[in-house]
Amino acid sequence: MRIFFLLLFIFQTIYSLAQKPIDVPAICIYKAIDKVIIDGELNEHSWDAAEKAGNFKQMFPFDTSEAKSQTIVRVTFDDVHLYISAVCFDSIAGKHIVQSLKRDFSYPVNDAFAVYLDCLNDQTNGFCFGVNPLGVQREGLLSNGGGQGVTTIWDNKWTSEVKISENKWVVEMAIPFKSLRFKTGVESWRINFSRNDLKRNENSVWAPVPRNFNVASLAFTGKMEFNDPKKKSASNISIIPYLTGSVSKDFLSQKKEQYTYNGGLDAKISITSSLNLDLTINPDFSQVEVDRQVTNLSRFSIFFPERRTFFIENSDLFERFGFRQIRPFFSRNIGLYKGQVVPILGGFRLSGNINKNWRIGIMSMQTEHKHEIGLESQNYSVAAISRNIFKRSNISFIFVNKQEVTIKGVSDNRFNRIAGVDYNLQSANNKWFGKLFYHYSFTAQNLANASANASFLSFSTPKFSWEWNHEYVEKNFLAEVGFVPRIYFYDPITRLTSRETYLRIEPSLRYKFYPKSKIINNHFPEVYISHYIDSARRSTEYLYQLSYNFSFQNSSTFSIKYRKNFIKLRIPVDISFTDKIPIPQDDYYFNNILATFTSSSIKPLFGNATVDYGTFYNGSKLTYSGELNYRKQPWGVFGVSFSQDEIVLPQPYSNTYITLIGPKVELSFTKNIFFTTFAQYNTQLNNTNINCRLQWRFKPMSDLYIVYTDNYYSIDMTKKNRALVVKLIYWISV
Repeated sequence: MRIFFLLLFIFQTIYSLAQKPIDVPAICIYKAIDKVIIDGELNEHSWDAAEKAGNFKQMFPFDTSEAKSQTIVRVTFDDVHLYISAVCFDSIAGKHIVQSLKRDFSYPVNDAFAVYLDCLNDQTNGFCFGVNPLGVQREGLLSNGGGQGVTTIWDNKWTSEVKISENKWVVEMAIPFKSLRFKTGVESWRINFSRNDLKRNENSVWAPVPRNFNVASLAFTGKMEFNDPKKKSASNISIIPYLTGSVSKDFLSQKKEQYTYNGGLDAKISITSSLNLDLTINPDFSQVEVDRQVTNLSRFSIFFPERRTFFIENSDLFERFGFRQIRPFFSRNIGLYKGQVVPILGGFRLSGNINKNWRIGIMSMQTEHKHEIGLESQNYSVAAISRNIFKRSNISFIFVNKQEVTIKGVSDNRFNRIAGVDYNLQSANNKWFGKLFYHYSFTAQNLANASANASFLSFSTPKFSWEWNHEYVEKNFLAEVGFVPRIYFYDPITRLTSRETYLRIEPSLRYKFYPKSKIINNHFPEVYISHYIDSARRSTEYLYQLSYNFSFQNSSTFSIKYRKNFIKLRIPVDISFTDKIPIPQDDYYFNNILATFTSSSIKPLFGNATVDYGTFYNGSKLTYSGELNYRKQPWGVFGVSFSQDEIVLPQPYSNTYITLIGPKVELSFTKNIFFTTFAQYNTQLNNTNINCRLQWRFKPMSDLYIVYTDNYYSIDMTKKNRALVVKLIYWISV
C-alpha cells in the first residue's frame, strides 16, 4: 500500500502542474414560446428567438481553421423536452455517405450531426445523440471523459426528423428530459456539437477539440446556460417485458427436437433525475446476436464485451475498475458456469449520481441451483462508490461478493470477495490521463499473495505522446466474478491448472509529423514494449515493437511493424490449439514483421489487409488476413473477412493451417426492419456456423427478433446442431 500512496502523490503532483483554464464557447437557451413540431421544418417562433451556435471549427483533417461545411445549431426547451436543431450546409453535389439505415450507426464512416451532453458538469460522464441525413438515429453513453468514444449499446426513446434540400440538410431533435440524468435547478450544462461531412472529408465541432483526441471528449465542451433552470423532470418508469421461444436439435446426440419457452421483465425506475433503479425478474440473458469467432493463438482467454441490456446503463461505474486484463468485476460471469448457462432468478441495480461529486452503484443477482453440474445457487453482489475530486479526476471504491446459498442458508466457506480502490486521473486540458489501483481478494482459505495493483499514465499532444503502464498480480488474486486470464496456466498433459504471479512493464512513445501534403495527413514512428516478469524477477515473456505509421487525407491508413518476441514456456503447449503435439517447455525467441493497410470507408468498396511473417516458437508462421466490403447505399452492405495462419514446425511436429472465413450480408429494408446474416468457417474450432437475424422495431424501443443458427463440422460438414429463436421485447412507459 505504501507504493500506492507514493504513486498517488506523484500522479496528483503531475495533475496540479497540468491544470490550465480552457476557453469555451457558450450559448444561452430560452424556453420555447410555442409548440415545437418535430418535422425538420424550422418554422416555429421558438427557433427564431433562439440563440445560434455557429462558427464550427475543423477537427479533421486539420484543427487550426474554420470548417468549410458550416453548421448552425439552435437549442430550446419546454417542461418535457430539450429541443435541438441544426442546419448542415452542403455545397458539394452528390449523395450523402450513409452506410445503412440501421440504428446506432458508426459516426466516423457516416455523414452525421451529433450532440454531446454533460448534464452534471463533471466532464466525466454524459450522453450522445446523433442523426444522419437519412434520419437514422444513434444514441449512447459517454464515460471516463469520453476519450474512448460513445457506447451505443445503450438505448432510449427520443424523436428526430431530417429534411434534405438544396445545399443543406436540416435536423430537428426532441430529447425527453426523463431520459437524461441531471441535477435539478442547475443553471448550465456542458455541451458540444459535431458534424461529419465525408463528401468533403471534414469533421468539425462547435467547441474546438484537438485532433489527437476523440470528438466525444468532454474536456472540450462548451457551456449551455438555461435562462430558466430546469426543474425536476417528469416521472420516468419503464416496464420492459419479454417473451422467448426456441426450437433446437442436437444431431450428435440424436435426440428429438427440444422446445423451450421463457418470459420475464425488466423495470427502470427513476428515483431522482440522476439516480436510477433497475429491477429484473427471470431475465433472458441469451444473446440474440452471438459473438463472432476469432482465431486465438495467445495461450489465454479472449475478452468479449458485455452486450446484455440490463447491465448497460451506468455499467462503467462497475466495469471501469482495474484494467482490461485485471477486472475485479465482469458481468458476463453472472449466469455462466464453465461455459454453461445458469438461470437467473432476478436482481436489482441502484446506480447514478447523488450529486455532482458523488456517484454510487449497488447490484445484486441471484442464480438458480443446477445440481446436475454440482452447482448450488449463487448470489452475486457488487457495490461501488465514486467521488469526483479536483477538475476531472475521481477516487472510487469497489466491493464484489460471490456467495453460495443453499437451502440451509448462506455458506460460510464458499465465497469469493474483492475489495479495491481506484484513482482515475484526467487533467483539465486532457493531456494527462492516468489510473492507479490496488485490489485484494478474500476466500475461505484466507490465502496469502492475493493482491493486484497497477498504474497507467499517458501524456498526449498533437505531435508527441507517451504512455507508461505497470501491472502486478499475485498468484492467489482470485476474481471469480472478474477477468484475470494471465495468472492461469493450463497443462494439456496433466490437465491441471496452475497460477503464477506476474509483473508487467509496458511503456510506449510516439512522435507525429504533419506534412504540408494533399495526400498524407500525418506519419509517425512508435516504440512499444510489453515485458512480463515472474515473482523470481525472471523474464517470462516480452514484445519489443518498432513501427512506422501513415494516416492519409482520405482517412486510409498504413503501418509496418517489426517485433522481437520472447516466451518462456513453463509447460508443454500446443501452439496451434488444435489438439496437436505440444512443443516442450523451453525459452523461445522469435521475430516477425507485420504490415497493415486500411482503405477509406468513404468509397463504396472498402476494406483492410494484413500480412504477418516471421519465426514462431521453434518454427515459422505466415498470417494473412483481411476484410472486403461493398456498400450499396443505403440498403445493403456485403462483406467477407478472411484469415489464414500457416504454422510450419520441424519434425516430429506437424504443420498447421488455420482458416477463418466469414461472409456477411446486412440489409436495411426500412429504418425499422433489418436482416443480418453471416457464416464462419473455422478450422481451429472445426466448426462452420451460419447465423441469420431478422429485427423488426415495430415501435420505439420495442423489437421482434427471429434468429436462426446452424453449426457443422468444418472437415466433412457433418451436422452438429441447429436452433430457431424468437424473442419479443415490448417497452412500456408509465
